[in-house]
Amino acid sequence: MKLGIVGLPNVGKSTLFNSLTKAGAESANYPFCTIDPNVGVVTVPDKRLDVLGEMYHTKKIIPAAIEFVDIAGLVKGASKGEGLGNQFLANIREVDAIVHVVRCFENTNIVHVDGSIDPLRDIETINLELIFSDLEVLERRIAKTVKLSRNDKTAAKELDLLQRLKAHLEDNKMAKSFTTDDEDEQAWLAEYNLLTAKPVIFAANVSEDDLADDGASNEGVQAVREYAKEEDCEVFVVCAEIEEEISQLDEDEKKMFLDDLGLEESGLEKLIKASYHLLGLISYLTAGEPEVRAWTIKRGTKAPQAAGKIHTDFERGFIRAEVVSYDDLIACGSHTAAKEKGLIRLEGKDYVVQDGDIMLFRFNV
Repeated sequence: MKLGIVGLPNVGKSTLFNSLTKAGAESANYPFCTIDPNVGVVTVPDKRLDVLGEMYHTKKIIPAAIEFVDIAGLVKGASKGEGLGNQFLANIREVDAIVHVVRCFENTNIVHVDGSIDPLRDIETINLELIFSDLEVLERRIAKTVKLSRNDKTAAKELDLLQRLKAHLEDNKMAKSFTTDDEDEQAWLAEYNLLTAKPVIFAANVSEDDLADDGASNEGVQAVREYAKEEDCEVFVVCAEIEEEISQLDEDEKKMFLDDLGLEESGLEKLIKASYHLLGLISYLTAGEPEVRAWTIKRGTKAPQAAGKIHTDFERGFIRAEVVSYDDLIACGSHTAAKEKGLIRLEGKDYVVQDGDIMLFRFNV
């Protein structure tokens, strides 16, 4: 999974990126500090892997991973070359979802590019820049398709879609709210890879004081939540400064620190939950002495396609899958005990994989 982090300058975007990835991207109190996109890979916390590792006396544990791309702070007019321009938007065309960091804290020592704190105005500013960037993509595609459409019915059909989509964006609407039942049009939409078609998670960045009640008493956070509900987006509340402190601690210290703050989970854990929920993702597991590993798939994936995540040969030559749920295995205490109780099943090509399934694939190529 790949997530692109965007936001205005000085909203805590790079501070959050640093704390999530411990990659040490430069962070400073002035706009355009992030000039090159920073990339960091984070492992997905999953306590089930450690439990299975002990059960199987495994040599290696491999969790699922998320790649974060930190994009330079965007400003009004970025698509027309203001600030650092929209050159950095190209870096998030390939991400699965956008994490939009929104400032919901007051701090006179940290300047805001627009001079005041207004989360909805900031969201609108970023959205417009993403829309403008997508319009450029569509205009180039239209210029190419117009010539072809004179003698090609398929090109004429695509041109009609492009013009309707362009009008939709010019009405300040995001591409993800543009719907079509036509299979050709859906394929073209996927091909355009528009920024405004991507799912969005809002990271409401608050002060430490607003963290304990999850931003319930912060008007800015409430405004972001209401907006996100209307737009079918996810929201999580985070204090980037606190996350930076947490990132320096080991696991035991981290737990004590979170307990002292009255928190059950870190911002990273909140973000991962929001990402998996928004993108409809689950993890299945493979376990044995050589390694215990988590594999990320779309909810609703069938066994052969899940096997294909490991290797294309597994999907091509799929015969069946040996499956036991994590909870059943742990309740039994061992693979042998689970087998004796008939909890290890053989599933075929139509089996829909569930979160926490422990799977062994049988295949023949």
